[in-house]
Amino acid sequence: MVEELAQADDAVAACVDDAVWALGDDELIAALDAAHRLEQRLAAVTLALVREIDGRGTARAQGASSTAVWLRERLRLTVPAARRLVDLAAALDTGNPGIRQALADGHITLDQARVIADTITTVHTSAGAQAADKAVGVLVDWAGQFDPMLLRKLGTRILDHVAPDIADAAAAAALEAEAARATRDRHLTVSEQTDGRLRLTGTLDVEAAALLRAAIDPLSAPAGPDDQRCAGQRRHDALADVCRLALRTGELPDSGGDPAQIVVTTSYDTLTRQLGDGALDIGLHLTPETVRRLACDAAILPAVLGGTGQPLDLGRQRRLVTGPLRRALVLRDRGCAFPGCDRPPRWCDAHHIHHWADGGPTNLNNAVLLCGHHHRHIHHNDWTLRLGDDNHPEFIPPAWLDPDQLPRRNHYHRRT
Repeated sequence: MVEELAQADDAVAACVDDAVWALGDDELIAALDAAHRLEQRLAAVTLALVREIDGRGTARAQGASSTAVWLRERLRLTVPAARRLVDLAAALDTGNPGIRQALADGHITLDQARVIADTITTVHTSAGAQAADKAVGVLVDWAGQFDPMLLRKLGTRILDHVAPDIADAAAAAALEAEAARATRDRHLTVSEQTDGRLRLTGTLDVEAAALLRAAIDPLSAPAGPDDQRCAGQRRHDALADVCRLALRTGELPDSGGDPAQIVVTTSYDTLTRQLGDGALDIGLHLTPETVRRLACDAAILPAVLGGTGQPLDLGRQRRLVTGPLRRALVLRDRGCAFPGCDRPPRWCDAHHIHHWADGGPTNLNNAVLLCGHHHRHIHHNDWTLRLGDDNHPEFIPPAWLDPDQLPRRNHYHRRT
């Protein structure tokens, strides 16, 4: 087998440098179909090898705690992906030769094989081996027309086709099995990138997915006609807003004896002169503009250091807009004050119009409610903010947006 796989590897390597641009349309499509079929056949071989390695205990013999962990190190997979590979290899080895053969023939994809195997397990439990064998044939035929997601949905009613007399009773069992798979497969991976950003990947179960959508969907809408963020950026900012709200509640578990919070460390000169950067307590660095914006937020605990590193200020309460002052601010602004924004007060930070690091006081005449998006917008763009003659916030747009720079107000929260 090793020799044959080496020959296949050489054949594929020879195709890598072929001039695909020289192929006609029919040849191009035929080559794509062939490459895709080969990929599925190789997947069948991989599953057979994984199953044998798992069955022999090779991974544990080499010091790994499980085959999934061994595959992570060997093939550079994530543990959830490796575990799904081991589980599918076991499923195809125990009573599902039809699925394995369909994959080996290139008639179904690896993802479709996983869907079919999950469905057949449920059918076998509910209706027995004969119905399961019939279901394999039906699902393999459907796989020629439907992608894995739709195939899974159709599979929930497979008993209508192979065992209609028990279909209704088995539907409940199928739903429970699907819930069990969702619970098994749920995971969230937080990967730190070299520049300090995080990459989130994962799969949520139905309940967590519903909670996430309920939390971020209302916050993911454009924040006005001038909102230039794409949908992905709006969802990102919505998730950040949800986290800010959770921190603001004060109901999160303690972290090392302290309430959950973000600590930003910077020097006084850095903060007042906007030079250098700041550091989070987890070791990541922030731009001076970001530090100044975070210093406005009551959910942030600033740690300002003198030239010798001595703490000069650790979250002075008089800087933070809390208690009666926060309530007065909510009564005045009734939500994000930026023109056209409908975000309610609970999603808003208290922004100092004249920054506290520049000598600005913490009082009602120097504060305004801004949602997370518009708080960033004000700190990083050329808008000017002031209180009008009636002591309500008004925003002066930059000249490139409005040459006349006419003041704008938020009329969404106006009293009726």
